[in-house]
Amino acid sequence: MNTPADDGNNNLRYAEYVLGVLDADARAAVAHEIETTGEAATAVALWQRRLMPLADTIDEVTPAPYVWARIHDALQLDAPARVQPRKGLWDNLQLWHWLGIGASVVAATLAVVVSLPRLAPTAIVVNAGYMASTIQQDNGSTGWTATMDLQHARMVVVPATPVAFAQGRAPELWLIPAGGKPISVGMIARDKPTTLALDPALLARLGPTAALAVSVEPLGGSPTGQPTGAVVAKGAISVAPDGGSKVAMTGDGRADQARGRSSQA
Repeated sequence: MNTPADDGNNNLRYAEYVLGVLDADARAAVAHEIETTGEAATAVALWQRRLMPLADTIDEVTPAPYVWARIHDALQLDAPARVQPRKGLWDNLQLWHWLGIGASVVAATLAVVVSLPRLAPTAIVVNAGYMASTIQQDNGSTGWTATMDLQHARMVVVPATPVAFAQGRAPELWLIPAGGKPISVGMIARDKPTTLALDPALLARLGPTAALAVSVEPLGGSPTGQPTGAVVAKGAISVAPDGGSKVAMTGDGRADQARGRSSQA
């Protein structure tokens, strides 16, 4: 039987998974939990919602020249490699600068919070400006999780585990509106997070009556504007109701939603 301390450690691991500070083995273990348990997938999706706004609050800072010299010496390289800037929320320089300086502080704070004695589930108000989807493969395992930030018109798509595709093929994400034809959201990575911009027309079609799907397409995307390859994953879209939705996170990662109820101290 899990102890409160174990449950707290699990919650911390899910936060560290979203922040990207786990080592390779620990990250693979959490990815397996996301693929095989709904509790882990729900907890990770909630941490994505909470941490996504961090990228907007941190000013960009250029590393000092001596930083690369230290990295060069530590890795025993002949010359420091030029690092190409990478686009996307989780590859954003602002976010990784924050992680480099503050990850240990965040981890320490979380450790204190999750180590407190378990009393009652904590009610967390989820912003109605967010939607989420667990995109499942045909075998029932989670292929990707998607979090939609309506206020900033963007979507973050995270693979649960690397997904294999044939050479020259790649995953393309589609929005399936109720009673309508698929609309391309964009190409997504099979092995790392992808951030996609959402145009107004696509934003207007997001909602609980729509769904997301992933198809196998050429590297540049479908040449026809419609899926041409096999659909390998799909998932419904969930949305926080107007006025807020209270999500009670229990120690074992389960999420209980309560609509229209006030939180009692």
